[in-house]
Amino acid sequence: MSRNFELLRQAEKERGFVPLVALKVEPDPDSGQRGDSSAQATSRIDQLDREESLKLVQRLFLRPAPESPRAVVFAGVDHRNGCTRVCARAAITLAKHTSGSVCLVDANLRSPALPEFFGTTNHYGLTDALKEENPIRDFVRRLRPENLWLLSCGSLAANSVSVLDCDRLKTRLAALRTEFDYVLIDAPPLSPYADAVTIGHLVDGLVVILEAGSTRRESAVRIIESVRAARVQVLGAVLNKRSFPIPESLYRKL
Repeated sequence: MSRNFELLRQAEKERGFVPLVALKVEPDPDSGQRGDSSAQATSRIDQLDREESLKLVQRLFLRPAPESPRAVVFAGVDHRNGCTRVCARAAITLAKHTSGSVCLVDANLRSPALPEFFGTTNHYGLTDALKEENPIRDFVRRLRPENLWLLSCGSLAANSVSVLDCDRLKTRLAALRTEFDYVLIDAPPLSPYADAVTIGHLVDGLVVILEAGSTRRESAVRIIESVRAARVQVLGAVLNKRSFPIPESLYRKL
């Protein structure tokens, strides 16, 4: 078994942590020796990435159970764990595999990245919705597929982060849940900030993003304990940026 999975399995054993999927397969450094072209390797990685994103969506949102979450916040343990990409890919995949409406929310007011991911501007968004009275639909932008929407972080100011810790956020998240079938929220990392926990109290739960080969087990366990102590439901974990240290054909049989 790849040692990249030791973090998830040990955390699961010790704290009842629920691994969801492992995402973003990195190239095998020996692929060139097997005669794989760069294009072939990239195509294989993209295919595996799509498969893992679909597994995440199926296990998290599309379970045949009434208690399946509809509003979820995604947050990495540390900076640069790939949370924005995981959240965005999950939203795109969910929109493609359901007829319901999906809203992706950029609540990372410290380092917003979703507009850039989708090649759009940071338009009128979340911070504006928290300050104004217009219907929540006035602040979202339609993406593709057509049932996917983006609520960007909006206008930023020196005190923008403080607007997340207010009663208005609860009202606006409730409005999003009314207007859209699914709400996926990209939040700042858990280790340095409390934003994701604040939002986690107002949604169905939180998905923790770990980075293979980087996130320390002790840090992950400590963060999970603090999140649960704050009475936020941890829905599971995504191991991001993992690689294949063994041949892919054997890995799939494990």
